[in-house]
Amino acid sequence: MDTVTDGRLLELETRVAFQEDTIQKLDDALASQQQQIMDLERQVQLLGLQIKEIEAVPETTGPEAPPPHY
Repeated sequence: MDTVTDGRLLELETRVAFQEDTIQKLDDALASQQQQIMDLERQVQLLGLQIKEIEAVPETTGPEAPPPHY
């Protein structure tokens, strides 16, 4: 092979290696974000259940008393 072809081949191999590294980094970031989304969804579900439990408890104090200036 001549020098020009060797240089072009080396450049292509370098680009492919860089692209593979970039793809791996993006894949790692995507997996991390997906895990965060799943954690947040679970927290929202738990908060929703807590709100339903709070709403289900009847008020035992009755209506709020008027302010003292009345």
